[in-house]
Amino acid sequence: MADGQFKSLPLEDMHKGAGARFGGFAGWSMPLTYPPGVMKEHLHTREHAGLFDISHMKLFEVSGPGSIGLLNRACPLDAGALSTSQSKYTFLLTDTAGVIDDLIVTRLGEDRFMVVANAGNAAIDEAHLREIAKGRDATVTPLDRVFLALQGPEAADILSKAGIETDSLTFMHGIEPHANWFLSRSGYTGEDGFEIGLPEADARTLVGKILSDPRAMWIGLAARDSLRLEAGLCLHGQDITPDTDPGSAGLMWAISKDVRSEGDFIGAAALRKLVANGPAEKRVGLRPEGRQPVRAGSALFDNDGNAIGRVTSGGFGPSAGTPVAMGYVTAASAKAGTRLFADVRGTKIPVDVSPLPFTPHRYRKG
Repeated sequence: MADGQFKSLPLEDMHKGAGARFGGFAGWSMPLTYPPGVMKEHLHTREHAGLFDISHMKLFEVSGPGSIGLLNRACPLDAGALSTSQSKYTFLLTDTAGVIDDLIVTRLGEDRFMVVANAGNAAIDEAHLREIAKGRDATVTPLDRVFLALQGPEAADILSKAGIETDSLTFMHGIEPHANWFLSRSGYTGEDGFEIGLPEADARTLVGKILSDPRAMWIGLAARDSLRLEAGLCLHGQDITPDTDPGSAGLMWAISKDVRSEGDFIGAAALRKLVANGPAEKRVGLRPEGRQPVRAGSALFDNDGNAIGRVTSGGFGPSAGTPVAMGYVTAASAKAGTRLFADVRGTKIPVDVSPLPFTPHRYRKG
């Protein structure tokens, strides 16, 4: 444990050597910023490539003849329809269709899958999957890996020069290039990018190769947050929680029509009812007027002073050049261009409902 309270990343010494400033996040001591600062780290990722240590996230291997049945019960997913190396964004849901966690599931073989879970939910997710695995011929194995992400328009070329070819991968696919390695092409910034799970010794060597390229630099958690917010991507625990459902969150695109109507996943009946009735509230983008950021927790009001929602994520968007935010508002107030007001320490800040994302996605889809 770091500081007697938070877990330490395996590469913590490398982050300290790079001058990182640390803070607690989801039970881990995480690099928040490095000497260049949030603005430069953010823009460097958009223009070149940023290296993130995401080892706080958890990799699980789900394997065995019953693995497809396990995943189809655990998630609104048709795991058997995935081709080998294909990844899918999905969820663990409560009986009432609340989001326990959002996951990425990648098919590695006939009955082998990789599941990437969020840091703060790893123990809950593992227990949940193990419970569903009971009576099925399936094994849930947590993996001890360093997990790195390299994101940005120059990420592929940097990895190529470091000896890792990525040409065979397109967006939302993953492979095992070496024993005990997992390489995927997805990301949490809106940019083209990669995630690499690998043993610590290999990770130290790879980090050295990546950072020897001047186009790559360490990026901390603060810039990771502003990058994902500009990209309109949810943070579990803020934008999606066990109290929010995929319909209200605008994430039903992640659930195929067949699974919506026929799937036997936990929370299926509740989700079908929610979809049939239509969401009472919707997740929207928000653009505050002026330069004052509107932060998570701010209440939202309509022009008549009626409380109609809340901000779940907010800050300044360095690439957007303005403050940006996301939140939930009543369905009647969710139309783009609607003028609302956010309560920021007693001052009503005008905000306009905005389409998401705030900056265009640049994934390599083909």
